[in-house]
Amino acid sequence: MDKPTRLFDFPYFQLEKHALEKALVTKYDGTWKAISTQEYIDRANAVSRGLLRLGIKPNDKIAIISTSNRTEWNIMDIGVLQTGAQTVPIYPTISEEDYQYVLDHSEAVFCFVSDKEVLGKLNSIKQDTKLKEVYTFDEIEGTKNWKEVLELGEDKSNQDEVEQIKKAVRPDDLATLIYTSGTTGRPKGVMLSHNNLVSNVLDSAERVPFERGTYVALSFLPVCHVFERMILYLYQYYSVSIHFAESIEKISDNLKEVKPHVITAVPRLLEKVYDKIIAKGSTVGGIKQKLFFWAVELGLEYEPYGQNGWWYETRLKLARKLIFSKWKEGLGGNIELIVSGSAALQPRLARVFAAADIPVMEGYGLTETSPVIAVNDQRNKGFRIGTVGRPIRNVEVKIAEDGEILAKGPNVMLGYYKEPEKTKEVLNGDHFFHTGDIGELDKDGFLKITDRKKEMFKTSGGKYVAPQIIENTMKQSRFIEQIMVIGDGEKMPAALIQPNFEFIQEWAKRKNLDIGDGSEKAIAENDQVKERIQEEVDFYNEKFGKWERIKVIELTGEVWGIEEGHLTPTMKLKRRNIKDRYKKLYEKIYRPM
Repeated sequence: MDKPTRLFDFPYFQLEKHALEKALVTKYDGTWKAISTQEYIDRANAVSRGLLRLGIKPNDKIAIISTSNRTEWNIMDIGVLQTGAQTVPIYPTISEEDYQYVLDHSEAVFCFVSDKEVLGKLNSIKQDTKLKEVYTFDEIEGTKNWKEVLELGEDKSNQDEVEQIKKAVRPDDLATLIYTSGTTGRPKGVMLSHNNLVSNVLDSAERVPFERGTYVALSFLPVCHVFERMILYLYQYYSVSIHFAESIEKISDNLKEVKPHVITAVPRLLEKVYDKIIAKGSTVGGIKQKLFFWAVELGLEYEPYGQNGWWYETRLKLARKLIFSKWKEGLGGNIELIVSGSAALQPRLARVFAAADIPVMEGYGLTETSPVIAVNDQRNKGFRIGTVGRPIRNVEVKIAEDGEILAKGPNVMLGYYKEPEKTKEVLNGDHFFHTGDIGELDKDGFLKITDRKKEMFKTSGGKYVAPQIIENTMKQSRFIEQIMVIGDGEKMPAALIQPNFEFIQEWAKRKNLDIGDGSEKAIAENDQVKERIQEEVDFYNEKFGKWERIKVIELTGEVWGIEEGHLTPTMKLKRRNIKDRYKKLYEKIYRPM
């Protein structure tokens, strides 16, 4: 095989180029269990044969919902695609109502779920869908298990049928429906072809310096999200051994066990890692603490390619040896690359991690673009802090008159499932996809994202405010966990803030402050806490024009979460929901009695 052209070609390509003994590795009952490239293919073929015997036909839809990434997900993905059917990955954390909508809208006939919790949610809405059967990955009494499909496919007599169907699948055929989590309204089913994703893997591969067959990856971002899914195909292309983390809570342990060379992350996770490192460094005391913060300050001034001169590089070498090497150990000791996507990365994090010899390569894309449009690359001076890198090969980017980023290439989706009008809104006659993001291309071709077009607003004074830039700046404060800038049509910008409750409890203890029972509600209602957070806001306000500065803040007494409806599964703010949820605080800011 010269190169993969359909998604199910990746395991076969790996088998031919560099087969692995540990292709996919998952922890079961406390033990890491691996399957080889050959076993991966054998099980995917068994799934295909089993599904055909269950009556699956080309263009049927099969949903997969898993709480964590695991070997079974990937086997099912390849097994389904080989039958000419399409996979519908679903976020486990969305509401039951959204489960029902996605399953019904996609007309999924089978659903494979990971565990009891997902099964419970699914069973409550199953009667309102077209599902014929539900299978589980975990052994659950009274439920069909996915192994039944494998067993049904043990008889290889219909493998010829599988091969015929595979042969008939064209690169431009629909491969998957990915429902966008959407910050407003109902999720939309993004139709991605085999070629959309395959081209994105091959065109992104040049930016990732992997040596075939020698790398280990730890996968923990949800595979139902197109970013992690594309990365998993990329790993397979490069014969990277993929280990699946048990959960976000166990990431720290898993990093030390697996010792990966590469991980993918979202900025929020990197922010939390950084905050924990700083918190730990604050407790050591004495000369060690002075050294620690000297290294951090040095890291925050980092520029790539020795731009700061020899004296800076000499001190950096020392900081890496004395301090930053311990950061690397905390991530397993072998980490060479973190790929970041899904939201804007604070430049300070890009600087300090790169200084620590843990380079974070920020990229940019959307579900509709499979997803990568641009990505940084440390080699060949392709890394510029504060940008998302240069567009990848075969993807053309231009900036519209109003600043919107437009993209065109083989990675751009087929359209929104059953929604021709919505498709027309974002894909015009010249096939440029309208991203909804505002940005600019610098003279060297690096792309910079400045805001979401739909999220920019005008105050009643007619001044435009770009909330994301302000929010990302304010979130540098250790006191602020989440923030939403408001003020559309109002006289001034203000903000609803979820304090960093964990940090504030530690801070109050150090300062001997009385914060009542220490609950989230008590913290949010404490005047001293509010004053301290106001100081942080005032400090960061100095970076902005007078019309952009946050004039009033209100604190919310609960953690903003996915299931609570504050955030999408990719940790973006659900602005309408947050505004509705804190209507009283909003009124208090703009319509005080």
